Amino acid sequence: MDDGAIWLEDAERLVARVRAYNPRADFQKIRAAYTYGAEMHEGQYRHSGEPYITHPVAVAMILAEQQLDDATIITALLHDTIEDTRSTYGEVAKRFGPEVGDLVDGVTKLTKLQLSSTETKQAENFRKLFMAMSRDVRVIFVKLADRLHNMRTIKAMRPDKQAQKARETMDIYAPLAGRMGMQWMREELEDLAFGVLNPEGRRSIITRFATLRRETGDVVEKITGDIRLELDKAGIKGEVQGRAKRPFSIWRKMEEKNVGFSRLSDIYGFRVIVATEAECYAVLGAIHHRWRAVPGRFKDYISQPKSNGYRSIHTTVSGRDAKRVEVQIRTRAMHEVAETGVAAHWSYRDGERVQNPFAVDPAGWVSALIQQFDAADDHDEFLEAVKLEMYQDQVFCFTPKGEVVKLPKGATPLDFAYAIHTRIGERAVGAKVDTVRVPLWHRLRNGQSVEILTAEGGTPQAAWLDLVVTGRAKSAIRRSLRHADRKRFIKIGTELARVAFDQIDRRMTDKALTAAARTLRLPSSEELLARLGSAELESRQVIEALYPGVVPRPGDEIEPTAAIVGPQPDLTFRRGPCCQPVPGERIVGISYRGQGVLVHAIDCEALAGFEEQPERWIDLAWHAGNHPAVHDVTFELTIVNDAGVLGRICSIIGGQKANISDLRFLDRRQDFFRVRIDVELCSVEHLHALRMALESEPDVALIERVRDPALSP
Repeated sequence: MDDGAIWLEDAERLVARVRAYNPRADFQKIRAAYTYGAEMHEGQYRHSGEPYITHPVAVAMILAEQQLDDATIITALLHDTIEDTRSTYGEVAKRFGPEVGDLVDGVTKLTKLQLSSTETKQAENFRKLFMAMSRDVRVIFVKLADRLHNMRTIKAMRPDKQAQKARETMDIYAPLAGRMGMQWMREELEDLAFGVLNPEGRRSIITRFATLRRETGDVVEKITGDIRLELDKAGIKGEVQGRAKRPFSIWRKMEEKNVGFSRLSDIYGFRVIVATEAECYAVLGAIHHRWRAVPGRFKDYISQPKSNGYRSIHTTVSGRDAKRVEVQIRTRAMHEVAETGVAAHWSYRDGERVQNPFAVDPAGWVSALIQQFDAADDHDEFLEAVKLEMYQDQVFCFTPKGEVVKLPKGATPLDFAYAIHTRIGERAVGAKVDTVRVPLWHRLRNGQSVEILTAEGGTPQAAWLDLVVTGRAKSAIRRSLRHADRKRFIKIGTELARVAFDQIDRRMTDKALTAAARTLRLPSSEELLARLGSAELESRQVIEALYPGVVPRPGDEIEPTAAIVGPQPDLTFRRGPCCQPVPGERIVGISYRGQGVLVHAIDCEALAGFEEQPERWIDLAWHAGNHPAVHDVTFELTIVNDAGVLGRICSIIGGQKANISDLRFLDRRQDFFRVRIDVELCSVEHLHALRMALESEPDVALIERVRDPALSP
């Protein structure tokens, strides 16, 4: 049989599949799209050696199984034409209408996004992905089906390409399918990716299942029979489905619970589909009457549906041979939404758009999804918000007035507070869960009633970033912290900039700072100073932006013996142990007969003792250029007494390219340590960057630079 005959056979199989659920479809246009796609892809072959047109047909067939509309099916047949052939948007729109043209163009743009690149680029592309969804969510249906077929045929690709596609699928496309309610697709995508990324792990799970079946028989058939028997006793008509969970799902449970396969109990899943909502609860009663329910494993998504329209009752019982059995109970209409998720809005049956009461409006769903991430100020925060909220299950909690608040699994009262309003989150001082006072780090569970306790004048703490899990809360806390710290950062940045300008013998002016900000593409000189003060920008970059080539190259370090410039070249200098000045700080010298000059920071308290001896004061300055990290500075830290904390502190210091020259414990308590650490630094900027890094560590409760005037000779 020649290629043409095979192509025609593929086209008719697709038409027959569409006709089964939509006899009123425009089959002439579907065949025309097939013919056009085959002509455009003629001469192109997949890695497997098959004609390329077999891929678009397979994608269209996947979408036809979801009973989607004509435009989506036609888009699937044409989704690679603009990207990979001589076809154009104008040609597609002219032949098949602007709706299909826009959909194909949207899929083409998504295909060009390199979602597995660097995090900044990945976040930027996620924003574009969500924008594409906001225009027409069917673009994502086609892209997910495209990825599913590619994963089903991935073995034909090079091993390195397989790994890249599998990781991208596991990180992005599988969770996206899950969030859209297409759970079956999520599970298949995860399992296919798992087979590429960890083939031995997947084989071991399959082998253990085979062994278990030989030893215990067909457990699925036995438990399915048990459930049917209970339904018959209760006089309930319903369909019972059962299956062993997919290998990746089993593997993930083993990893999360850190147990072996033999100790894992809930490896089977069962589903009961009935006619009415009332029968769902009747089934639940019958199952709980027959088997003991596992505490904490009950979820009622019928009374509290997920945002993508998912409705079902989930319960886990201790079934046959004490094996845990997960049971999902739903109606037929709920099951259709559970299978197709957001796509249920577009489904057809008997030529009519299905009027499923549980299907969500895609435009509203996408709008709500995007709104969750709009609070993020930059790409990093946006990506964090996506990863935190998009890929997690949800819990449903109530306000004191009975309103429902949906949060990701693991959310705390702080997440709840910020979900209600940023102002409530900022003023939160405590919470009551089911009328019982709990700390702000308490993990919320389904169905709990939460009351947030607030106080006027309350402000977010940096430690809150480790208590919340929602991107919205994290973004709001960071924004508040930045606002509170902005004045302090601007003050620090002003001093750092002044020092940098002084070192090259230039005068710092508003005009110079504005010019530097413009060169560095920052909105204002104030923003430049704030970033300088928060260690997001180095003074070297500011100077280089204005005076290229003036700043010494990193390799041109100044000898420690020549670090200080004084009025007489033969003077010897020592740093004062009382204030430990570092390059970049304003300094002054106090002369000692026969001992040289002791160098103090200009704000050293020890200088007060020399106010009546002006003849001993000597004007000094640090030599302009790069100083080596040889200047000791002492910090006193209060840190949490927990395993690995001190190691992390040392790693942070090393990560800032600073060396620890001494470490002493001052106090040891049950819950905290107080330590003094001597660190070798090269400049005041280095000092500030290190301090900022340590302050951002959640297990550092307090950090102070030690300056003791009593140490002055």
